[in-house]
Amino acid sequence: MMFKVGDRVTAEAESTERTPRTGTIQEVLRTAPLPRYRIEWDDGRTTIYSPAAGALAPARERTTV
Repeated sequence: MMFKVGDRVTAEAESTERTPRTGTIQEVLRTAPLPRYRIEWDDGRTTIYSPAAGALAPARERTTV
């Protein structure tokens, strides 16, 4: 799945001891077949991320009751 600037995404954790990270795509650096994104994570950090298959998914928006 390809993402665009402004998309909210969740990256699966590589360890069972960590929770998934959620952030916003700031820049698409490279497209398919090996996409690369600049992502600003909700904790304020920004990284360049090259997702493995299935490691990056659309973020589910939280709903409040």
